[in-house]
Amino acid sequence: MSRLSEIPLSVLDLAPITSGSDATTALRNSRELAQQAERLGYHRYWFAEHHNMPGIASSAPAVLIGHIADATRTIRVGSGGVMLPNHAPLVVAEQFGMLEALHPGRIDLGIGRAPGTDQKTARALRRTEAGLSAENFPQELTELIKYFEGTAELNAVPAAGNKPPIWLLGSSGYSAQAAGMLGLPFAFAHHFSAQNTLPALELYRRHFRPSEVLDEPYAMVCASVVVADTDEHARYIAGPGALSFVRLRQGRPAPLATPQEAADYPYTEIDELVIEDRMASQIIGSPSTVRSGLDALMESTAADELMVTTIVHGHDDRLRSFELLSELAERTPSLGRSAAHT
Repeated sequence: MSRLSEIPLSVLDLAPITSGSDATTALRNSRELAQQAERLGYHRYWFAEHHNMPGIASSAPAVLIGHIADATRTIRVGSGGVMLPNHAPLVVAEQFGMLEALHPGRIDLGIGRAPGTDQKTARALRRTEAGLSAENFPQELTELIKYFEGTAELNAVPAAGNKPPIWLLGSSGYSAQAAGMLGLPFAFAHHFSAQNTLPALELYRRHFRPSEVLDEPYAMVCASVVVADTDEHARYIAGPGALSFVRLRQGRPAPLATPQEAADYPYTEIDELVIEDRMASQIIGSPSTVRSGLDALMESTAADELMVTTIVHGHDDRLRSFELLSELAERTPSLGRSAAHT
């Protein structure tokens, strides 16, 4: 039996803003996708924090998490993640303590170590020259946890007593080791750092120490997946994601192009090499093709959970991709699924 049918299946959403559309539509589409994901039996629904990106609407995860939690009943909703260097730990504690108080047992707080943006944007977020790098991460993480535990010098109301599960996110070995030593669940960004996936997971498991949170390691892998009825159509609708990566590398981020705009783009030889390298770790195709790719990923990583991000222009194509994926994972549609802690 495929491990895909045995482990939790979750969603990472960037709320993509598409060519010819706007952020309002992107956020409405995310709401609809989250509701579908809940019906289809997905375990959790996370939003990634991005700033100064015209093609991504998920700039304020805490606000969006509250909106989606209100629009759903049982699926876990969280951040994948909050980039801690961009925010005062006190503010993060207040926001997520409030989310947990409003939606007890359904909120996840995924924390990232890197600013995840350029220095100019990070400076605008923090309004100071200090604390813009990841060097202060251990101290800031400790401060954040103390607010939830009620042991800090200040009261982060209503964080104390309303601590959501904290995850560490990573694309290299640092957060993997930290998550292991703290006994926290760990989520790895395979979708943009595939070459580091296995080394990071090995570090996490090797450095893991049991804690009040976990008795043994719990690792989630996030993969970029596009499923369509045929391999050809899947590759076609995945084209805009490749073009977005090219534009990002060129310093020209833009709303997500249509598949035809991506197909007609005048790629250089260097662009083609960049795309080939980028797409090598993505799993794109018909249900049978994607099943093979995901089975291989699950076997190599021994992940406890799979999170999937799907970047396509058409909202109907994105809905269909997650529907086909749920069928591959043999999920049973449900409106009354209970929300597990982790």
